[in-house]
Amino acid sequence: MADDTPVNSQITDAVTQTNVKVLGEAPSQAMGMVYQSMAHSISLAMQNAMQAQGGLQQIGNAVTSSACRLILDASQGGMGGDKK
Repeated sequence: MADDTPVNSQITDAVTQTNVKVLGEAPSQAMGMVYQSMAHSISLAMQNAMQAQGGLQQIGNAVTSSACRLILDASQGGMGGDKK
């Protein structure tokens, strides 16, 4: 505490304690921001992986459908699907 100032010592003490409080909370605030950024990055990565998996599933369904069509056409004796 500063006793030799023209300002009331309780005021200077309150300001000092507030500054100490802010400095003391800074590391936890920084780590909170780091954790939120990391969680956001992980969620974006998971969303991208899910989107890619969905796209590959659609391609797999199209390939399976085409293969089934070719098998059915071959079993009916034709190779193009034109039936007369």
